[in-house]
Amino acid sequence: MLHPFKAVSLSFKKAPLEIRELISLDEVACRRFLHTLHHDLGLTDLLVLSTCNRTEIYYSAPRDQSPGIIEALGQLKGLTDVAAYFPYFDVLETYHDAVQHLFEVAMGLDAQVVGDLQISNQVKQAYQWSADEDAAGPFLHRLLHTIFFTNKRVQQETSFRDGAASTSYATLELVEELTADMANPRVLVVGLGEIGADVCRHFADSKSFTDVTLCNRTRDKAETLAAECKLPILDFENLVQGMKDADVVISSISRDTPFFTREMVEHLEVLSYKFFIDLSVPRSIEADVENVPGVLVYNIDAIQSKASAALEQRLAAVPQVRAIIAESIAGLSDWTKEMMVSPTIQKLKNALEQIRLEEMDRFQKKMSPEEARRMDEVTRSLMQKILKQPVLQLKAACKRGEADQLIDVLTDLFDLENQPNHA
Repeated sequence: MLHPFKAVSLSFKKAPLEIRELISLDEVACRRFLHTLHHDLGLTDLLVLSTCNRTEIYYSAPRDQSPGIIEALGQLKGLTDVAAYFPYFDVLETYHDAVQHLFEVAMGLDAQVVGDLQISNQVKQAYQWSADEDAAGPFLHRLLHTIFFTNKRVQQETSFRDGAASTSYATLELVEELTADMANPRVLVVGLGEIGADVCRHFADSKSFTDVTLCNRTRDKAETLAAECKLPILDFENLVQGMKDADVVISSISRDTPFFTREMVEHLEVLSYKFFIDLSVPRSIEADVENVPGVLVYNIDAIQSKASAALEQRLAAVPQVRAIIAESIAGLSDWTKEMMVSPTIQKLKNALEQIRLEEMDRFQKKMSPEEARRMDEVTRSLMQKILKQPVLQLKAACKRGEADQLIDVLTDLFDLENQPNHA
């Protein structure tokens, strides 16, 4: 085993949205959970990643700790019957599986929208929380910095991150194109279902828009999302005035018949241009609305066509991304193998240094200060040359996966079991 790195994962692949919402952790909860796992369960190399699509815990331990981790998570979330949620979790017990999974998550290969741009920033944030808690050991530091370097290569060398591959992000890009000539476009999002909520999150993250307003028939849902995105709310009864003020109206209202009719839009007295974007199926904007002077309507087909083209481009780049990940994991594995033999190398150095100092003590009393200085230099140099070949052989054996036998030989020859690890 290269390293006892493991993971516990709950994601959109096995858990429906209502379960993911129940388990998800905000920043405060993530930090508390890190503290619990580190101090109460004694886990190291900890990373707690929680997004709308997944809650995952990465850690190092000699044995599988997933039952204890899930129990602790249940206690944190106030769940009475934690065992009922066990089937929604995937347990990755080996170094290879856990490392491969984290790479694929961080690159966006395991995302609902392939190549998701947000996940890499979420991984960086989770890593910062781990570092703040002093729960990131040498292995996790090396792993995450390898992931960040890999992410940069993917960005620079492939088309994996190009274009808007989700409907909600494609909507943001379309609005950016439509309002490119406007100084401060006013955007109104009506209907806050899953797509509408995602659209709001993208607008909240964008620096291009500072005047975005939410409107929903159910006020509670609007208030929850408004608090998350830090965006203002328009009361549903004031919708007509909001439409008059807006340059762009985005609708994701769920109903069987169109909500926005030609008659409603005609009363807005459009003076220049007003854009309506319909993300609903069935459509929530009547087709005839486009015949109102100054009004342009874009429906879900136009948005999804934009997203599908980007998705095809990203999927074509997946083999190249996997090849880059494989190179990075190979390099990380070489480093991990060398880390396994570093205690033996240090003990060998300590053993030889002890012999050198004992011999120096025997002869130093008969030497002048200058002779002692020169003897110290000669013996140090001799020790480094003696050490060089065993160290090179150990590192080479590591890469072949044959280090154990050589470690046993050196341990017996120099009685390394009785040598300390420190210098």
